[in-house]
Amino acid sequence: MKIAVLSPIAWRTPPLTYGPWEQVASNLTEGLLEKNIDVTLFATGNSITQGKLAYVSQTGYAENPDSDPKVWECLHISHLMEQADDFDLIHNHFDFLPLSYSRLIRPPMLTTIHGFSSQRIIPVYKKYNASTYYVSISNSDRHPDLDYLQTVYNGINASEFTFQPEPEDYLLFFGRIHPDKGTYEAIKIAKKSGKKLIISGLIQDQAYFDERVLPFLNDEDIVFVGNSGPVDRDRLMGDACALLHPISFREPFGLSVAEAMFCGTPVIAFNLGSMPELILDGKTGFLVDTIEEAVAAVNALPSIERKNCRDWANASFSKEKMTDQYLQVYEQLVTT
Repeated sequence: MKIAVLSPIAWRTPPLTYGPWEQVASNLTEGLLEKNIDVTLFATGNSITQGKLAYVSQTGYAENPDSDPKVWECLHISHLMEQADDFDLIHNHFDFLPLSYSRLIRPPMLTTIHGFSSQRIIPVYKKYNASTYYVSISNSDRHPDLDYLQTVYNGINASEFTFQPEPEDYLLFFGRIHPDKGTYEAIKIAKKSGKKLIISGLIQDQAYFDERVLPFLNDEDIVFVGNSGPVDRDRLMGDACALLHPISFREPFGLSVAEAMFCGTPVIAFNLGSMPELILDGKTGFLVDTIEEAVAAVNALPSIERKNCRDWANASFSKEKMTDQYLQVYEQLVTT
């Protein structure tokens, strides 16, 4: 079986810091290679894989302000589609644009829908619903007008996350600095809890950062450490007594939630989107609806056994489990 994995090219695969879709594409590619599957990863030229790498852009367009994202996306997608007959299946992690090729190529195309950036993209998914194949990354992120073969949770490389049974006494916010992610709410929770908060993430909304985050930074109890890479991420997550995830949108998955639990770190999250699928309330963290409930959850953290978090993450969100589930889907499509 020859598989083409189409990764986004905003960032390197795997990303140096931020880049969740690229991270999942990387984890899957390497997981398939460990199963002796013939895989070609279509990504940026500076991407890292044990398999074959195909590219048209040396670096991600998000790293180069002079590049035009649409131009490089078109070149990247067409580079794969023009050699589609060399593969038995194309696994698309690039959102809706590649679907426009799906009726023009021989092999089946499987698309992992990593979320809907806008309701305006739904017509594209609906157009190709009957002629291509979709997988959701959580049961909560399924659109009622679309058909799905399966839900496959994002898989994490457990070796990149160290179990830490004895954390330090600080809370962590790890993710995009954006109103959807609730950085300001995390600050309020920390302040009301009397806990130190470390903030790490990509500043995606500069105005929000300047108005709702920056005024609270003091290098004492509210600390911003920038956009952390894998080594710092492992340390920050493992040493935290909890990850705060006070989102204000129906998040499709939330890699940082699963990653924190691999470190043994419980997660306190607003009960939206996929959070009830990722968090065992009262066992690997707490699902809350308000800042006040989140503060109460911080006080209840001693009731959480950190080993339960690691065990749950290993059982539910491992790279190996994701790879096996996708292989089952591949075999179904290739033999159809």
